[in-house]
Amino acid sequence: MKVAVLGSGSWGMTLAMLLEQNGHSVWVWFWDATLYQQAEETQELPDFLPGVTIPKSLHLTPELSEAVREADLIVVATPSHAVRATTAAIQEMVSPNALIVNVAKGIENDSLLTMSQVICDATPGIVPERVASLYGPTHAEEVSKGMASTIVAACPNEDNARKVQEYFMCKTLRVYTNTDILGVEYGGSLKNVIAIAAGILAGMGAGDNTLAALITRGSFEITRLGMKLGAREATFAGLSGIGDLIVTCLSQHSRNRHVGYELGRGRKLNDILNEMKMVAEGVRTAKSVHQLMLKTGVEMPISQQIYKVLFEDKDPRQSVMELMERDPVEERHSL
Repeated sequence: MKVAVLGSGSWGMTLAMLLEQNGHSVWVWFWDATLYQQAEETQELPDFLPGVTIPKSLHLTPELSEAVREADLIVVATPSHAVRATTAAIQEMVSPNALIVNVAKGIENDSLLTMSQVICDATPGIVPERVASLYGPTHAEEVSKGMASTIVAACPNEDNARKVQEYFMCKTLRVYTNTDILGVEYGGSLKNVIAIAAGILAGMGAGDNTLAALITRGSFEITRLGMKLGAREATFAGLSGIGDLIVTCLSQHSRNRHVGYELGRGRKLNDILNEMKMVAEGVRTAKSVHQLMLKTGVEMPISQQIYKVLFEDKDPRQSVMELMERDPVEERHSL
């Protein structure tokens, strides 16, 4: 089976190597010609997967059409803000029966669409039943080294979810299926905002009690908004919900936690982002969450404070104080 992986970052390249090991013919599209040249000449991408050798059996290309034409499976692994433009560019090249698997995590600003919805919107010939999202607690740095991990293949068409499960499952990556693609995408995207909060707390020197409280209440906020938008509550207790939230809030590999950590130490957002080589999706997603709060009326106090810290230059310590001094409520207040 021919597979096209659109995006050569840490996660895209990790999945490309995994699919190649599973016996598929894999083509990886590079948007950056310099990175393509580096990978071709050295078989490495040190800024994205340090210490990992790219197999020569992978087909690397800077030509989008070369990767996509006649592909049976297309993996969209660009940053979330590039998903629309990338998928719109391939709509005339996609084979009629090809499955599209999105692994980008985020909610598009202004349209407030999830990534699977963006793909369908950008490529009118692609129906939702042919689009899946693969989300879960899976940092590329560990999956690429064969550390045991789990993930969820979500698609409204159960048969197609099982196909994705079959393509990606191996001895070190256990894949589950779920038809609640909305819940999977909201959980896997909104957790990045909470991870920025976790980093802020860590940067300020907070302890385990504080981080446990944040993860628990952050999960509650994500679930509350997700249910309002049509997702199932149970999904947020799964791998793309609480699982992804835990790993992103606590892991040293987390880009979003890193952004928060530096903010908690007193640094400015633009300075932090300018020195990063990879994308922290939670920054853009925080804008979308703010827009969703205004649109739906759902109360999300943690996410609201993160928006103010990121975009209104609010002091994180003031945000923590205001969260702790909110009026008392019962634990499952207005879910």
